[in-house]
Amino acid sequence: MATITATEAGTAPPPARRRRSKLRLRNTLIGWSFILPNFIGFGVLTLVPIVILFYMAFTNWNVFGKADFIGLANFTRLMGDGSFRISVVNTLYYSVMHIPLTIVVSLGLALLLNNKLRGVAFFRTAAFFPYITSIVAIAVVWNLLFSPEYGPINEFLKFIGIQNPPGWLTSPEWAMPAVVIVSTWRDMGYYMILFLAGLQTVPRELHEAARMDGANTWQRFTNVTLPSLRPTMFFVTVMLTINSFKIFDLILVMTDGGPGQSTLVMSQFIYRKGFEESQFGYASAAAVVLFFMCIIVTIIQFLWNKRGNK
Repeated sequence: MATITATEAGTAPPPARRRRSKLRLRNTLIGWSFILPNFIGFGVLTLVPIVILFYMAFTNWNVFGKADFIGLANFTRLMGDGSFRISVVNTLYYSVMHIPLTIVVSLGLALLLNNKLRGVAFFRTAAFFPYITSIVAIAVVWNLLFSPEYGPINEFLKFIGIQNPPGWLTSPEWAMPAVVIVSTWRDMGYYMILFLAGLQTVPRELHEAARMDGANTWQRFTNVTLPSLRPTMFFVTVMLTINSFKIFDLILVMTDGGPGQSTLVMSQFIYRKGFEESQFGYASAAAVVLFFMCIIVTIIQFLWNKRGNK
């Protein structure tokens, strides 16, 4: 009877199996060595603080002493807190103005700077520069521009015939629109870059075909450019929504929530309760509410986008 070798039987010899096992183990260890630092950073800096935040939301803790578990008392207190309700309304007010305005301005800039113009690289850099500028410097400059007495904005409005220009940051009615203007000016460069990237993926053949069919500029924009930008538009909208709900630094240095509570937003409410009044349990409960607001709005946007793609 002929002897059947391991190779003829369809199985690799033991040394070959060991080599493959060592190679597979080495590749696995190399892969983990790349992703493990990110996982550790996410766990230590993000996941663990989130878990602690959710626990603290159900406690009464002011840094000193033990955190006493009080159940839903913090959330019940939030529902009756007038300042918290004002911060929620102001956050929604800011978001409703900031999101569409930033999309329109940044998309318009992207369409303009997507053309082959002389010096287009300079103008792209100039539009992006405010996004990387110090927020304190931006606030100081715009506070001077919005000054009711000697600011150049009101001087220009008077020059064109407006006798009683707005008080801007000193007016409860105009403070939030002023913040939205500055925020849009600051953010438009970043989202312009995203829209530029999306515009460069639109096939030129589609525009040429639409032009040959007699479509004008507006028809090509609505029927070719916008549908092709749907993934980019979805990403920009989600990012803008989350960032608008989390607005904090610009309002802190421009108005500090004033005048009165006209620009008090949820992030600043959380900051005041936590770091100024040392009510960390109460502040954590407000942060949980903000977290779920962002989650719910993001889920709605994902479902809306999924429905539109069908």
